[in-house]
Amino acid sequence: MIRRVGLYGVMLVVLMAANVLAVETKDIKFSFKSAEPVVFSHALHLEKYRNNCRICHNTIYDLRNRKSYTMAEMEKGKSCGACHTGAKAFSVAAEKDCSRCHRGKPREVAYKVKGAGDTVFSHATHIAKTGGACRSCHNGKVITGKEKRVTMAEMEKGKTCGACHNGKPTFTVAGNCNRCHKGLKPKDITFTVKGATAVKFSHDFHTQAYQCSDCHTKVYQYRQSPGKVSMAEMEKGKSCGTCHNNGKDAFTVVGNCDKCHPGYKPGNVQFKTIAGDATFSHDFHTQVYKCADCHTKVFPYKAHTMEASMNDMVKGKSCGACHNKGKDAFSVAGDCAKCHKM
Repeated sequence: MIRRVGLYGVMLVVLMAANVLAVETKDIKFSFKSAEPVVFSHALHLEKYRNNCRICHNTIYDLRNRKSYTMAEMEKGKSCGACHTGAKAFSVAAEKDCSRCHRGKPREVAYKVKGAGDTVFSHATHIAKTGGACRSCHNGKVITGKEKRVTMAEMEKGKTCGACHNGKPTFTVAGNCNRCHKGLKPKDITFTVKGATAVKFSHDFHTQAYQCSDCHTKVYQYRQSPGKVSMAEMEKGKSCGTCHNNGKDAFTVVGNCDKCHPGYKPGNVQFKTIAGDATFSHDFHTQVYKCADCHTKVFPYKAHTMEASMNDMVKGKSCGACHNKGKDAFSVAGDCAKCHKM
């Protein structure tokens, strides 16, 4: 009876061990968003290495610190790449052997882009173009497996899609927006301007005459409102002033305020002085002069950013540019009451 109980005990231990081994040595699936899972077979590898688990655990894989590895890391000897070097087993770097682990057809990859619709990358199209050369992209440089999302400006410098889409092997990412962003219709952009009416930039109007690449990304980043630029900077060729320059390509930003700021009516400007307040009337002056006569040759567009003394004005600065001893208007010298409420 005692022997029988002992035999049952031994059998139970063996069965438990076998059960543990079965649980621990089942196939492992590594899932991918854009491809069929890769299946690692414990049975195959245990048979190959005579059930010696220690060849991999915990020398290559630490079960207490599980992590994922990219193909680029495997090619440097990490994970599967510790054995799959082409010596002990087929190499993870050999393009002809990709399908030995990655079975089935890779799927399309959709990227959601705020404000520009979804972009779909077709593996089928690119595999057909490259003749099945997966490593054209998956080479540790173009696609590494851990790269962050990149901007269009970064692509234009050769990152990710821009490594091939540079106008040489295939169409460039610069300005060919609708080739990838299907149904893209850029919206109008409204710029609020303190002290002036809002400016609306119409993509519809400008794309009738220009291509996306004329502005993006040489002049503007693709994201909306990348930074504010003053009118003085535009006059020097920045932002809108790249094309709206001296009338060669389009009307100049100098003095054509109402063309972009519809309904704009500049207010009076008050100057507080020890000789009494002085009021500059835009209404009165715009009956005789254009905005460009003063802005920005004489005054910046922002009020109270330039101070000038009466002596400076007598020498032709500020108001003295026109109020110049009666040549263009009454002189600033001696007619104080005309401007100052004394």
